[in-house]
Amino acid sequence: MIMSKNPTIPKGTRDFSPSIVRKREYITNTIKNCFESYGFDPISTPSMENMDTLTGKYGEDGEQLIFKILNSGDYLSKVNLDGNVSSKSLTNKISNKALRYDLTVPFARYVVQHRNEINFPFRRYQIQNVWRADRPQKGRFREFTQCDADIIGTDSLMSELELIQLLDDVFSLLGMNSYCIKLNNRKILSGVAEVIGAHDYFTEITIALDKIDKIGVEKVKQELLAHGLSSKMVNELSVVLNLSGNNKEKIDQLRSFLSNSEIGLKGVDELEYLTQSTNQTPLKTATLELDISLARGLNYYTGAIFEVISNEVAIGSICGGGRYDDLTSMFGLEGISGVGISFGLDRIYHVLDELSLFPKDELNSTKVMFVNFGERESLYCLKLLRQLRQLGVKSELYPTNAKIKKQMQYAHRKNVEYVVLIGEDEIKQNTMTVKNMFDSSQKNTNFEELIKTLKY
Repeated sequence: MIMSKNPTIPKGTRDFSPSIVRKREYITNTIKNCFESYGFDPISTPSMENMDTLTGKYGEDGEQLIFKILNSGDYLSKVNLDGNVSSKSLTNKISNKALRYDLTVPFARYVVQHRNEINFPFRRYQIQNVWRADRPQKGRFREFTQCDADIIGTDSLMSELELIQLLDDVFSLLGMNSYCIKLNNRKILSGVAEVIGAHDYFTEITIALDKIDKIGVEKVKQELLAHGLSSKMVNELSVVLNLSGNNKEKIDQLRSFLSNSEIGLKGVDELEYLTQSTNQTPLKTATLELDISLARGLNYYTGAIFEVISNEVAIGSICGGGRYDDLTSMFGLEGISGVGISFGLDRIYHVLDELSLFPKDELNSTKVMFVNFGERESLYCLKLLRQLRQLGVKSELYPTNAKIKKQMQYAHRKNVEYVVLIGEDEIKQNTMTVKNMFDSSQKNTNFEELIKTLKY
C-alpha cells in the first residue's frame, strides 16, 4: 500500500485563509483608493517577462534572485553539453522567460511598448504579485504582492512631493501614528563617491549601503574594503554617513562636504527643495528624515530615493521608491524620466497586525445569518436575503435544517453579528427573532426594523 504524503507548498510561499485575505484586502483597498484619489490609472502586466527584459536592470545581487522559467518541450535537445558548461551558460540556453522581479521594470517595458497610446505625464498604479529567489525569513518571501504608483514623463520635483504626501495619506488612513519617511538622493551618493575618490566603486557602495539594516555598519565597511576601497575612502564615507542634527543642519554639512562636486550639489538642492516644500505643506503624521546611508541598491535609481520605516515594529522598510531617469532608455526610449513608490503589502500587514490596527467591523465576512428551519422557511428567507444583499449587507442562509445548536456554533465561529430566526409562526405574523451574537441580546421584530438596526 502506498502511503499518502501530506501536501506542501514551496518555501517562501503561503496559503491565505479568509480572515487573512480580508485583512490584506483592507490594506490594498486603502492603498488603491488613495491611488485613485491622486489621479493614478490602473494597469496590469504578465506574471512572466522575457529574460532580456529583466536582466541587467537590478544589479549583480538582484540578478541572482530572478526566478527563471524552463523552456517548454525537450529543452535540452538543442543544447551542446560537450566541454565545460557552467550553470549560467546552461540557464541562458534552456530558459528565455522569467517571473517578474518587481513591477517597475515591466512598467518601463510597458511604457515603451505602448508609448503611442499613453498620455504623458502618465500616472499609473499596479497591484500584483512578484517573485524573488530569496532566502525566506520573517517579512521576506519568495512570492509577495507589491502596490506601485509611478509618474512618468516629467522630471518635476512636484511629483516627488505628491508621492511623499501619498505615503503620508496611506499610512494615516491605515491608523499608523509613528513612522518615518527616510529621504536621500542618489546624486548625493554619487557626489560622495566622487569626493572620496571612489567614483569607480559607486555601484559597490550603493549595494553595500543597502545592506546596513541587515548586516550592520561594520560588516558593510568590511564588504567595501573587500571590493577594493581603501581604508581612507571607507573612513571618509563613514563620516558622511554619520551626519548629525536636523534636516537643515545635515543639508548644510552636505553642501560643505560636496562643494567640489557638481552632481552632489544638485542632489543637495533637490533634497533641500523637498524638505522646505514639505515644511510649507505639513505632513499629517509622518516625520521626514534625511538619511545619507539610504541607497536603494537597485541600479536604475538616479535621483531622490525614499523609504518608510515604522517606529514601533522592527521589520525594515515597508515602502520605498525613487526617481529613475534612464530606465526606458534600456528599451530604446530616451528622455523619459519617472518617479515611483512601492508599498510592501506583507510587511504592512505585519505592522498593522502587531499594533492591532485592523478594524474588526471591516473584516467580518457575514453580518447576518438566517437559521434554516426547513424548505418552506428557507424559501421565505431567501426573499429577504436578496433584499439585504441589494442593500450591501453581507448575509447568508445556513444550507441545511441542522440542529439549532450546530447552526449557532457555525455563526459564532464565523463571527456573525446577527442571527435571524424565522419559523412558521414568524412567517404568519410577518415577524422575526433577531439575536445579537456579540452581546447575546435577543428581540422580536420585523424586517424593516432589522434594516434600521443594520444601518447603525
